[in-house]
Amino acid sequence: MNDIVLSNARLVLANEIVVGHVLVREGRIAAVGSGGTSVPGAQDLEGDFLLPGLVEVHTDNLERHVMPRPRVTFPMQAAVQAHDGEIAAAGITTVLDAIGVGDPYDEGFRSRDQSELLRVLDKLEAAGSLRADHHIHVRAELPAPNTLELFEPFQRHRRLRLISLMDHTPGQRQWTDIEHARVYYTGKKGWSNDKFAAEMRIAPERQAKYVAPHRQWFADFARTHGVALATHDDTTVEHVDQAIAIGAVMSEFPTSLAAARHARAGGLATIAGAPNVVRGGSHSGNVSALELAREGVLDALSSDYVPASLLLAAWILQRDAGFSLSEAIGVVSHAPARACGFDDRGEIANGLRADLVRVREVDGHPVVREVWSLGRRVA
Repeated sequence: MNDIVLSNARLVLANEIVVGHVLVREGRIAAVGSGGTSVPGAQDLEGDFLLPGLVEVHTDNLERHVMPRPRVTFPMQAAVQAHDGEIAAAGITTVLDAIGVGDPYDEGFRSRDQSELLRVLDKLEAAGSLRADHHIHVRAELPAPNTLELFEPFQRHRRLRLISLMDHTPGQRQWTDIEHARVYYTGKKGWSNDKFAAEMRIAPERQAKYVAPHRQWFADFARTHGVALATHDDTTVEHVDQAIAIGAVMSEFPTSLAAARHARAGGLATIAGAPNVVRGGSHSGNVSALELAREGVLDALSSDYVPASLLLAAWILQRDAGFSLSEAIGVVSHAPARACGFDDRGEIANGLRADLVRVREVDGHPVVREVWSLGRRVA
């Protein structure tokens, strides 16, 4: 029956850690037991941790592989394969590839038609060549005139799992501090100070014209088609109230403690950045994810722009925020899975997908040693 038995592991379960074994059958977890096993051929994990596969709801990592340098484009299939390998090696078995659609400035990755990604993912999946289970998270830039046009290829594709609503206008949300925005746009995007000043003059008109109608259109689409909806960079309680009013289920990267508290109280799942945890603070000058964790208003983490940060951040939550290891792993597996509507993964439990990660702690850091997706060894 091609059973796989993983034995002598520290199983990180939902509420406890147990030394035991796991039986995998036909891609699912068939049994979880404490202690050893006499099953012939069982694989000895030598006391390493065995975790549920990590679930990533928002990663820009694919963009980095498609455009490794400014104005340099890499072939999509090669980029996807590199991204997929990096994701799996980080212990991530379910990934929502975040694809930005719409660019007010009509430049870069997010100003282009990215529908080739869908064809590449389908082709690689049919060939059995994907390591992780890939879904799509569309990041809709509300002030951009071309947002709806670029979203069209993703509208009814089976991989579409999440839509987040963004407004990166300087002076809004993440960029409330204009100086932080100026540093970002002149540094990462290479704008001159004159160009930044010119865009600042144009931005309010563009925002007034497109943001409200685009927000309503995506809210209606998500509700009609059963797609999870998130807001991005909520900064004020008014932003959160707006998110609740349009049917959002999660608040991604709230930039203030007040917004995170209000989101949690309003029933929204709060998602923060794992790099924020690892670095000890936000690169944009916003609220620390560790502060959210200590205040009890952190539901899940996302690796955002560094896949390896997700597992490391869970270890840091245990060390610096008073989380048990089970609680910390839940923040990077069970919680993000449930936020996106997955009920078949995110825990080591009977009947769930056999998405598993073997981890050894080295000098206080987690090191991924093996990864299984649906019971198949992928890293």
